[in-house]
Amino acid sequence: MAPAPAPADQGPRPRLEAVASHPSEHEPNRADLRKDPSRVSGMFDQVAAGYDRTNTVLSLGNDRFWRAAMTRTVAPRRGQRILDLAAGTGVSSASLARSGADVVAADFSPGMIAEGQRRYGAGAPGGGIPNLSFVQADATALPFGDEEFDAVAISFGLRNVNDPKKALREMLRVTKPGGRLVIAEFSHPPSAVFGGLYRIYNGVVLPVVAKVVSSNADAYDYLNESIRDWPDQAGLSAWIREAGWTDVAHRNLSMGIVALHRATKRAR
Repeated sequence: MAPAPAPADQGPRPRLEAVASHPSEHEPNRADLRKDPSRVSGMFDQVAAGYDRTNTVLSLGNDRFWRAAMTRTVAPRRGQRILDLAAGTGVSSASLARSGADVVAADFSPGMIAEGQRRYGAGAPGGGIPNLSFVQADATALPFGDEEFDAVAISFGLRNVNDPKKALREMLRVTKPGGRLVIAEFSHPPSAVFGGLYRIYNGVVLPVVAKVVSSNADAYDYLNESIRDWPDQAGLSAWIREAGWTDVAHRNLSMGIVALHRATKRAR
């Protein structure tokens, strides 16, 4: 979360190491709106094994609908090379790879990458998915050359990046001219009535359910905070344009709980 503007980069990034004040691997790790990279990564490491099951329960099964909508919008085809950022355990990446496209699943959390490789890598039952590879990567400093990918997708992960505007520029850099960007992210329902009900669910119901089904319920407190602090559909669209993307558009899913944004890199 699979899902706030940060100051522009003012110099070398800090080393991504846990400091003494961070929880041990056996204590619940909770990120906050500062989105310290080691805390965010550690939080997702701790929930990796049960992450997809928890998401399905907490979203009332809507995560599958959102993933299918993302895959249709990316429209992957055999012969294309696609980057799936914030790929988590690789569920979205596997959906894209079933088209025959060459898919790179990238995530900042080594725990998520390890779980994805266990499920879909060469050692998985049946030999895994041969056209799906896994890479640990920071969305603000992608380890890829310029113009490598026909499309870049990110599902419920941009919200967790400490400098999302820089990440959008990096996505543009690695995309081929004429290539596509697709972002699925939690957003803000435009209906005041439905939005109020959604906030009640997130603030009252979800924390109770998370305590039952998640190995780190505190992580879902962060989820609520990050959604509240995230820009609405128009705000994220403006960020995408500012990064240099064209043909920016979005459509709401589940009455605006999620927004599916799409854009294109200008062709030469």
